[in-house]
Amino acid sequence: MIKLVVFDLDNVIIDGEAIDEIGKLANVEEDIAAITEKAMQGEIDFETSIKDRVQLLEGTSIEDVEKVAEELPLMPGACKTIKCLKDKDVDVAIISGSFDVVADKVKDKLGVDTVYTNSFTVEDGKLTGEVTGPLVSGSKLDVLKDHVEKAGITLDEVVAVGDGANDISMIESAGCGIAFNAKDSVKEIADVVVEEKDLCKVLCEILNQLTTDDAETETVEEEVAEEAEAVAVEEVETVEEEAVEEESEAEEEVAEETEAVEEEAVEEESEAEEEVAEETEAVEEEAVEEEAKEAEEEKPKAKSKKADKGLPESNFVLADTMEGVRKQKDEKEAEISKVAEEREEFNKIAKEQRKIRDELNASLKENLNKAIEYRNERNEINKKVEEAKKARNEANNKIKSLEWSSGKRDKIKIENEIKKIDKIIETRVLDIKKENQLVKNANDLRKQLMEIHEDETVKSEAQELKKVSEEEHEKVIELSEQAQAAHEEMLTYFRKTDDIRTAADEAHKKFIEARKNASAKHEEFKAILSDIHVINKKLGSNKPKKRKSDNKSSGGSNKNREEKERAEEIFAKFKQGGKVSTEEILLLQKYNIG
Repeated sequence: MIKLVVFDLDNVIIDGEAIDEIGKLANVEEDIAAITEKAMQGEIDFETSIKDRVQLLEGTSIEDVEKVAEELPLMPGACKTIKCLKDKDVDVAIISGSFDVVADKVKDKLGVDTVYTNSFTVEDGKLTGEVTGPLVSGSKLDVLKDHVEKAGITLDEVVAVGDGANDISMIESAGCGIAFNAKDSVKEIADVVVEEKDLCKVLCEILNQLTTDDAETETVEEEVAEEAEAVAVEEVETVEEEAVEEESEAEEEVAEETEAVEEEAVEEESEAEEEVAEETEAVEEEAVEEEAKEAEEEKPKAKSKKADKGLPESNFVLADTMEGVRKQKDEKEAEISKVAEEREEFNKIAKEQRKIRDELNASLKENLNKAIEYRNERNEINKKVEEAKKARNEANNKIKSLEWSSGKRDKIKIENEIKKIDKIIETRVLDIKKENQLVKNANDLRKQLMEIHEDETVKSEAQELKKVSEEEHEKVIELSEQAQAAHEEMLTYFRKTDDIRTAADEAHKKFIEARKNASAKHEEFKAILSDIHVINKKLGSNKPKKRKSDNKSSGGSNKNREEKERAEEIFAKFKQGGKVSTEEILLLQKYNIG
């Protein structure tokens, strides 16, 4: 189980070499960079390199150094990586041959638990050219051992991340060593190699190790991005599917109720219009005689019973004169025609909005199905990612086991020790006694090296396993990209469903509003029709004149009514002794008056 992750600082946590940047202040950056490169490649020991580089900085203002330290950029993914590890209750430490003036600022920015670095010696605000600290002469492994001992953990519970030769000791001793954009000598001994300048890639490997230890099957890429996202999306999908089903059922009920209302309204309207038509025909067939009103009273009442079916009671107040009543009828005919047109317009809007709503709901289901397809595709790909990771890790574990058994690591370690001793002898002025001892140590190491014989069969097998590991790692990368693409498509379609649902809800609201308005107009229509019945009774029949869609009354009916009124006036004049003309007599005969 991983309990601690240790990072180098330069070119790992920060994107650059701090001392190289500080060297620009004294215009010695090229000289410092050259020494740095040799140290990173293992060509000179770290103690010599750090002292030589700091010596070049003598006289540099510490205030200027602090400004440079503040501006040094973090490595991409640094913040996310440290935060995620802390959230997982994994301790984080930095062990670096760099300087506290840089590391302390990084520690504050990222919330790192512990930092081990060297320090500049400063007098009167200037660097003296000397350096002190646990990593001047000591190795990073020495510092790491002290730390794990105090923490009460073992090296097997540590992940070490570095890039240079001075990181080799802690990388090869840790339970998992990661070479990050590292030199070839570091890659050789590392358990994991990361070539991209993105610490999230390192985080993936660490989380993968964590999940392997816990026998969990979560996808690492999703855990890095947002661990709860997949679960949240599935819950949203379930809610959305249930909501769509409930909405669909509700809409079907609304549709059935609406259709029933519409059919009822159509039946009522049709019945009312048939009655109006019957009444109009009766008016045209019957002669209107004032004397016959009382005799015919019972018949209109019987017919009125049918006409009033389903209509509200009318409190309409009739005019005092027949001419006024006829005028009221014309006004009501025009009014009912207008109301009918308005009602039809609302019905038209309702029909259009219902069509829009239904089309949007169909589109919503299509998009939801697409989103689910991409979700399933993503999940299938993630299964393949896990399989490839498992195969890669198995190959890496076998390689690690083979390297230990073949003596390869011992061989590399001894070769590095010999190089270190030879470099000390070449670059330092030593007394003869110390120099002889170093030569003896180097010769003893060479004898040990000659005694190590790497098993060629094991070496060949390790190379084959390395090839398998690389192939499976390529699969992991390729499949992870495919899974991410499917995930993005899934999210796109879920966003579309949200937009479509909003539009469908709006159309449904407009549909309901239009239906309510149409129903209100229909009630108004029936109320006016009741008033027309009252008017028709007053005119001598319960059969009102047929309404015209163009709001024009029948010309023939108006003419007959006017002639009849004139005939009645002539007869009244005749009864009072007045003279009548031949034309007037013919008019009296036409209407059978007198």
